Amino acid sequence: MRYIEFEKIAETVESLCISAGYELPDDVLSAIKNAAKKETNPAAVKILEQLIENARIAADEKIPLCQDTGLAVVFVEQGAEVAIKNSDGKTLFDAINAGIKAGYEKGYLRKSVVAEPLNQRINTNSNTPAIIHYSLASGDKLKLTVMTKGGGCENKSQFKMFKPTAQKEEIISWVVDVVKAAGAEACPPFIVGVGIGGNFEASCLLSKKSLCRKLGRRNSNKFYAQLESDLLLAVNKTGLGPQGLGGNTTALDCLIEFAHCHIASLPVAVNIECHSHRHKSAII
Repeated sequence: MRYIEFEKIAETVESLCISAGYELPDDVLSAIKNAAKKETNPAAVKILEQLIENARIAADEKIPLCQDTGLAVVFVEQGAEVAIKNSDGKTLFDAINAGIKAGYEKGYLRKSVVAEPLNQRINTNSNTPAIIHYSLASGDKLKLTVMTKGGGCENKSQFKMFKPTAQKEEIISWVVDVVKAAGAEACPPFIVGVGIGGNFEASCLLSKKSLCRKLGRRNSNKFYAQLESDLLLAVNKTGLGPQGLGGNTTALDCLIEFAHCHIASLPVAVNIECHSHRHKSAII
C-alpha cells in the first residue's frame, strides 16, 4: 500500500484551482485561434481575437480568465493501492476541500458557493464544498482533475429521456435546440458535452466527464466519433456565433461519452461549457 500525505493532496488541488483560473488550456486556446482563422464574420473574428488577448493577459498577469471563477468540480481516480495518510482521521474529500478553500483564497478567485439553495442562500466564503466525483482504479496513483464551472453556462444544460427507438437525427436536433436556447447568455463559443446512456443521473455525469477530454480528440468508438463530428457541424450551422452575435463558430467542439442503459430507456444529457473552459489535472 502506498500512502499519500493529506497535505500533498490539498496542495495539489490548491495549485490546480489557481492554474485553472488563470490559464486557458492549450487545446482550448488553439481551438479559438483556429476558429479565428476560419471565421468569415468580421464581428466574430474580432470577438475571438479578444478572447485570445484575454487569455494572454490572464496568464501573464496572473488574474482570473473570467469574473465567474466557478463551482469547483473534481474528478478523482484513486488507485486501489493508495491510502491517505493523516493523523486525525480526515478523508480524501476533506483534503480536496481544504485545497479548494486555499486555492480560491490565495488565488483571489471569487467564492460562489451558497450553503443552502432555496431559503437563505448564504455564501460559504470558501467556494466549498466542491462537487466531487469519485472512482476507484487499479494501481498506486491518485489522479485529480479540477474543473471550475461557471454558472452561466451550467444553467443552460439540459436532460431528456428519449424513447429507446429514437434515432441519432432526433438527438442531434435536440442538442441543437439546447444550444440555441443557451444563446448568448452562456457565452459562446461553447464546448458541448453530451452524455448518452446510463440512467437519469449517470447521463448527466457522462456529459460533464466528456468535457475533460482534449478538444479535437474523437471518441474511440467510430459511431460516436462520427456523431461528435455531425453534432459540431449542426451546431455551427445555427449561425449563433461568438457571444451570440453571428458567425461560423458557435461551438469549438462537441464531445460525447456513452454507457450501457436499460432496454426501455435512452437518456441524453447536454452540459454546456463556455469558451472559458477551465480545467487542470495532476497525478500524484
